[in-house]
Amino acid sequence: MDHRKLGRTGLDASVIGLGTEYLKGQPRETVVSVIREAVERGVNYFDVLFAFPEYLDNLGVAFEGRRERVILTGHLGSTVKDGQYCKSRSVRRSEEFFLDVLTRLGTDRVDIAFLHNFNTVTDYERAMKPKGLLGLAHRLQQEGRAQFIGISVHNVEVAAMAVESGQIDVVMFPVNLAANAMPGRNDMLSLCARQGIGVVAMKPFAGGKLLRGSGTVRMAKYQTGGESFKTRIASPITPVQCLSYVLAQTGVSVALPGVKNAAELDAALHTLGASVEERDFGGALADFGRYVEGECVYCNHCLPCPVAIDVARVNRLVDTAGQGDLGQLRIAYDALSVKASACTECGACAERCPFGVDVVSRMRRAVELFEDYA
Repeated sequence: MDHRKLGRTGLDASVIGLGTEYLKGQPRETVVSVIREAVERGVNYFDVLFAFPEYLDNLGVAFEGRRERVILTGHLGSTVKDGQYCKSRSVRRSEEFFLDVLTRLGTDRVDIAFLHNFNTVTDYERAMKPKGLLGLAHRLQQEGRAQFIGISVHNVEVAAMAVESGQIDVVMFPVNLAANAMPGRNDMLSLCARQGIGVVAMKPFAGGKLLRGSGTVRMAKYQTGGESFKTRIASPITPVQCLSYVLAQTGVSVALPGVKNAAELDAALHTLGASVEERDFGGALADFGRYVEGECVYCNHCLPCPVAIDVARVNRLVDTAGQGDLGQLRIAYDALSVKASACTECGACAERCPFGVDVVSRMRRAVELFEDYA
């Protein structure tokens, strides 16, 4: 495993880290085996995104006896409401859930406390006030519960503002092949390098869309800097190509793939020993160019849903309907505890979505595909 300095933090971070989002809902034995295999193979950067009790308890068991070998993060503003993910700007709620994260992970601190999921200037400016989430982060630093402060963000302008504020040590930002032409992105990454800000590149597979094989894909606004685009990928793109591209970008210290099992972990870590030919991502860059409307990237930042629809899962089934066996997809849909037909069209999800997805229309489409076909 190669390591890079995580900006001015001085932390030696593995160039390939691990996002734990897709380990949510996996059996404990899977979570433990994946985390421990990653640690044994040299991965030392782990992003702990959620505040779900079972998810955290599983990670706590996985990291037992290994805390001093890893860099752990926690997210201020990632909370739970009615059993669902909920982005919060309440300092009280954010602190309550953060302290529970520490307890369930069996640690007294995180190495980086991230201000969670910022996509607009207004939201960012509110958080950076003394009584906002930044103030909470500073207090946690003083109490020894967080060593450094980071921000996770999908907007170039907000990312640059955070870097220039002098208050942020690490920026977590989407970096992937699909967003190679994102306006202002390279300037922002160069600014990070000049200011000594560590860059953790999330979404290296663009929410999995880059790994779907050849065919037409749609990329969302967060990947292109304001405009979405649709393109046809001529040849399948591999995890190695995706991660090699990310690690070649200015300022990037850590590429952060998400995996849900040992096979996906192995595919990502194969990058470290891949041949020059396997690493070549030049041809893949030619597949990205024109812009259309945004599409869901299955992040579930639109939650909580008042009727508890798993919006990301429904949208993934809708997107896959043109490529897969509708019969199998309908079986998967039928297994959902809440169907799209329960949608009240309140519009709260669309207001929260940072990528401009018309969620209500997609719920209607799901009903057409999976409920009204008989």
